[in-house]
Formats: sequence, structure tokens, C-alpha cells
Amino acid sequence: MSYVAACRLSVVVSQPQINPPLRSFWFGAAFHILRNPFQPAPLCVYHLQATGRALASTQPSGASSSASANMGSKKVQPFGSWRSPLTAELVSGASLRLGGAAVDSDGHLLWVEGRPAESGRSVLVREATKGGFMEDITPKGFDVRTTVHEYGGGAFTIAGDTIIFSNYGDQRLYQQTLKGDRSPVALTPAYDGPVVRYADGRVDLKFNRYITVREDHRKVGKEASNEIVAIQLEGDPNTEPMILVEGNDFYSFPRISPDGEKLAWIEWSHPNMPWDSAALWVGQISVDGTVINKVCVAGGDQTIIQAPTEPCWSSKNKLLFVSDKDNGFWNLYQWVEGNNVQPLYPLDAEFTRPAWNFGNSSFSFIETDGVPSGSQVACTYRQRGISYLGILDLSTNHFSPIQTPFTTIYNLFFMNVVCEGAICVHYCWVTNLLYLYCEDGTLGTLSDSAVASFSADALIYEFSINWKNSTGKNEFSVVWSSDSIDIAKFQPYFSTPTVIQFPTKVTGQTAFANFYPPRNADFMQPEEEKPPLLVRSHGGPTSEADATLQLSIQYWTSRGWAFADVNYGGSTGYGRPYRERLYGNWGVVDVNDCCSCAEYLVATGEVDGQRLCIDGRSAGGYTTLATLVFSHTFKAGASLYGLCDLSVFQEDTHKFESHYIDSLVGKGELALRERSPINFLENLTCPVILFQGLEDKVVLPNQAEMIYKAVKAKGIPVALIEFEGEQHGFRKAENIRYTLEQEMLFFARLVGGFEVADDITPVHVDNLD
Repeated sequence: MSYVAACRLSVVVSQPQINPPLRSFWFGAAFHILRNPFQPAPLCVYHLQATGRALASTQPSGASSSASANMGSKKVQPFGSWRSPLTAELVSGASLRLGGAAVDSDGHLLWVEGRPAESGRSVLVREATKGGFMEDITPKGFDVRTTVHEYGGGAFTIAGDTIIFSNYGDQRLYQQTLKGDRSPVALTPAYDGPVVRYADGRVDLKFNRYITVREDHRKVGKEASNEIVAIQLEGDPNTEPMILVEGNDFYSFPRISPDGEKLAWIEWSHPNMPWDSAALWVGQISVDGTVINKVCVAGGDQTIIQAPTEPCWSSKNKLLFVSDKDNGFWNLYQWVEGNNVQPLYPLDAEFTRPAWNFGNSSFSFIETDGVPSGSQVACTYRQRGISYLGILDLSTNHFSPIQTPFTTIYNLFFMNVVCEGAICVHYCWVTNLLYLYCEDGTLGTLSDSAVASFSADALIYEFSINWKNSTGKNEFSVVWSSDSIDIAKFQPYFSTPTVIQFPTKVTGQTAFANFYPPRNADFMQPEEEKPPLLVRSHGGPTSEADATLQLSIQYWTSRGWAFADVNYGGSTGYGRPYRERLYGNWGVVDVNDCCSCAEYLVATGEVDGQRLCIDGRSAGGYTTLATLVFSHTFKAGASLYGLCDLSVFQEDTHKFESHYIDSLVGKGELALRERSPINFLENLTCPVILFQGLEDKVVLPNQAEMIYKAVKAKGIPVALIEFEGEQHGFRKAENIRYTLEQEMLFFARLVGGFEVADDITPVHVDNLD
């Protein structure tokens, strides 16, 4: 999960051919920065300071680049043994998680922050009023989080002064007012445990109800059912919700037209994932509140493979959505009644991301002078792993790119924020910004005073940007900080990645990775030594590795490790053909690309070929284990809640991913067996450490137990660390810290050939201790 925050922007930007000049929109984002390390880094001026997470150092690629300007003050010590101020304790507790943001009727920003120090509890927080303080809206005993599809998202909605949220403990929906008595009031029935879950809802003002996705697990021994339901906002909470749409396996994005007459939604069925094949439907809301006269807008023709997503209504009841039906890239389309679908701006770029979580919002309609125009759309899109921002005018079909310093933007959120004069108010998700990516590929740095103002890993900023005068002065101030860490203090210890493109084992094909060389202001390596390398295989696998500032990566590089975050074939952000390289080839393409990346870095002299390690989480854990048994490139590996037996996984896992492997590997027991690392342990020759949450419902704990027992019986060094109370992804600060320390120490003991500087008591390693 990216740790991002929100920021308020006042924006006034020159936009040729878009009239009038005032625009107001909400968006949230995380960003990363690329650079040409051999060009100077001038101070840059931008039309828009938007959102995101920036990288925080500059140096040429290569191990020798870790030295700072003052070479004489550095101590010479082997790679991996450097002492770093980026401790595991600091890294594990440094950043609160942001789970979404919205604005109340008074224009105050609210966000959900996940708190590692409170066992990962998620709390709705409202920004400080003038002269006041930030305040928790969620009372003790409540946790704003949903587990629909297990991955959640879309856990709360604000309508005026009313909040509707899902509570993690019982998964019931609660209503809470921001004025008067804030005690949460249940809206849905209490069942025997959290067996009925809700996500991604919207308030239907016409019928005073809440329309949302429901996932029902009440039928023991049977697959959960998913529907779109309506819940009355007044009355008996024990009343069963009204089912509006049912019959398919999955639903998302229930969106009500502004006139209250229509409902749009996305649905899909097994064996597809929402990014494989889906359908967009629109139905009429009848006088009794039911949905009638349903029409399939996109995805109904089985001869055209497409995955429509993100339906969004304009104030004038126009329906826009994203689909990849024409060019293999997710582009913007508009539906006109009569079932006419029109492409809006064809581009070889991705205008959305895979819907692992509810709540993706890559575009939104914007306002003019506080009045929704219904014709201007702010949107974000990605090309070859880089994010861009622009405004599309539907009346002229003119697209205006907006120059930003950010290279990874996640979400845009529009709210009814009134603009006055030449100033508009915007909120965005942002993290510390130390380096800016320029249009010509060079990197600009902020002034010392600006750098000093960035004091945390995740922040909320208020930006003032002049729409009418693009050369006007842009100002910003901090609204909220995720922690008290002074990022500028650690800048000399941050490694900036280079995006590398390397040849794969398929002739003519290439893949990508973010490569971080080691860097520490206090140390340098002995002459001729090359650093150890940790390759990371991202989860999903239909996902991607971005280059946002992740202290968990800097933990490694500041100790003298090189780090490569691989976007193997199958990753998102490069279009459907690149994404589908993995179809039928999971455990082959990803394995080969991770190996090719490491071999490329060895061949180019960046790293030590005898000290190559690999790790991954979830699906990345599978790739790690598959790499260790199907190749001999790496000397050790770490699997965090990864899977080793695909047959068992398919039988045990949750509904959302129960058929995912069909497309990744193929159907049938033979296909599953041939790609399961557990069946080929005779090929394993190197140590493995395993980390597992005991409450994981995605990859059950038996997966880690199986590989642990098998490797132990083989006589190879192995360790299994299990955490009570953790699910799929660790949320507790103490467990995040312990995982980071033990993985690094395991690699140092088994592969590194050096003593770590940190005082860490090693976990017991079977067949070694």
C-alpha cells in the first residue's frame, strides 16, 4: 500500500482553449520522480503543484555513486554493514496510512488514516479549523474499514453533515453526524459475526437511502453472494436491505445520476477478474425505488474483449467511463442514450488502474466559479509507468495537459468547492516533495527553505496556484503530517531510483525495474567491492511497482544494499498486451524477468553476482518461491504471505480470486501442479525465510507451513515467523519492524558475509542454529 495523504490546493492555471479560467476539482495522488543523474538540477517552476510522493536524493546510478560531496569524511566499510539513522522502528511507525478523503458541508477535509501504533486501526479525522486542532471523528471502539473482496476500499461516504461508514469489527454500516451527538448509529442488521459486508456506497437523496455493494457470507459452505442493495437511512436497522441488482458474481461502482433517475454499475463473473472482462450497465430507478429497464452499455458483446470501469455522471447526467476495448489501453468513453458509446480521447495510455480495491477515481468533472459545467474533465493517465494530468473539454474535444512534478498519481476527487475571484480551493493526496521531474528529463530541486518545510513521509498541503497567470507565484502550507519525522534530515541517506529497461529471455522483449543504488552520507565501500542486491517481485500479480518514497526500501539502501523493484511482464501501466504476457505464464514470465533483471545488473557492474537475494509479498511471495525452485540465480529468498501450492490456494482462497489462477496458469490439476513450488523442492538449494499472518483469509497460513516443513526436512536453512492478529499484509508497527529486521539479518547471515550494524537478536533458523 502506498502511504499517501491529501492536500488542499488553490489553483489558477492558464488553460488555452478552455474558458473560463476557474476550475475546482478534488484529487488524491502519490507520485514518484525520475531523473537524468548526469544533468544539472536547476530550480524549476511549474504550472501546477499537484500531489504525491517524491524521491529524495540525487546520484548517478552505480555502487560508487553512494558517496556524497564530502568524500573525505566517509568511513570505509563493506556494503551491508553501514549504520543508518533509518531504523526499523522509525520505518515501521513513520507513516500513517491514508484510506480515502472527502469534504463535509462546511468545506472541511476529512480523511481515513490507518495507525500502526493502534494495531492498524483506521480512524476518520477532520482537518483543523482556523485556530483549532485536527480531531478524530471516529470514536474509540470503531474502525473504519471494510473487507468486501478482502481488500476493501470505499469504506465511508460523506453526504452533507452525515457520514456512513463500515466498521471493521462487525462489518455493519453506521451513520454518524458531524453536528450534535456524534455517536455512531447502526444502519444494518447485526448478524452472528462479520458475515455481511458493505463497500463503495452512495447516498440516494430522492429515496433517503444508501445504495451500496453487499457481500453476504451467511450461507455456510457456499460461496458468498454479491449484490447491489439499498439501505434506508431512517427506520429499523434490523430491516433487511432491498436488493436492487443481483444475479452476477461481482459488482462495483454503483453510481446514481444527479437527477436521481438512473443507476450505473459494473459487474463481472467468474472466471474473470475485473480487469479481464466486465460489463457496464445502466438501469432506470422506478417510482418504487427498484431498478428497471436495464441496458448493457459496454461489455455485452462477447466478441469484443474489454474491461469497462469507473462510471461517472456529470452534473448534466452525462455518463463517462473507462474501457480498453479499442486499443488495449484504458481510455475515456462517453455513453449517449440510445446505447451509443463514443471514444473521447484515444491515447496509448492507461486512464485507470486495476480494481483491487473499491474507490478508484482516475477522472472527475470540474467546476467553473463553483458551478458544475458538465463539460470539463480532469483526468490522470499513465504511459510507460509515468503518470500525467490533464483537462479534457467535452464541448470542443480539446485536451490540455497540465505540467506537474509528479510521476505517480493515483486518484482524482471532485467536490463542490466554491471558487472566488482568481483562487480555487483543491485538495490532493501528497507526500514530501524534494525533487521535481522536469519535462526535458532533468530534475529540479526546491530551495533549502522549501525542503526544510517537508517534515514527514506523508503530508496534507494547501497549494495556491494562479490559473490566469501560469508564471504567478505558487504557495503552499502544511495542513497535516503523518508523523514528526524531519525528512530533510534523512535526505543524505536516500537513494533515488533509475528506471531501467532490460532484455528478457524472450528475444526482442524488454521489461522494467526501478533500481536503487546504495547510499549513505557517512559510509563508502572498499575499492572494487560491489553491493549485494535485493530484487523485489511486486504483489498482485496484476499490479505494478512505482518509485514512490518508501522508507522500507531506503532501510536497505542506506545500509549498503542495492535494490531492484521489478515490473515484470504482467505488470500494469503498460497496456493490456504487456499485462497479458503473464496469462498462462505465471511462474514463468515473472520468474524469468526477475532473473533477467538481476543478471542485467550483474553484467553492467552494478551489483555482486554472488550476493543476489529476492523477496515478495502475496503473489510476489509466490514469484519468490518459484524463482528459487525454477532457477538458480538467487542465493536466498524471503516470502511474505506468499503461496507455494496453487491447488490448495485455489481450493482455500476467497471468492474474489478463486478463479484468478485459471487465467494466470491454466485450468486443470496438471497445470496447477507444474507451477507449484512445493512440488519441486528437489531443485531448491538456497535458504528461505517465511513471514505469515495467522488471520490471513487470502493466502491461508497452511501455505507457509507447507513450505517450511518441506524445506526443513530437506536440510536447507529455513525460518518461519507467524504473527497473531495479522491478516494479508501486516498492519501492526511491532510486526512490521520485526519483519524488516529479521529479513535483513537472515540475508546478512546466510549470504552477505558481513556483520550488520544494528543490534538485532536473530530468530532461530532451522538447519543453521
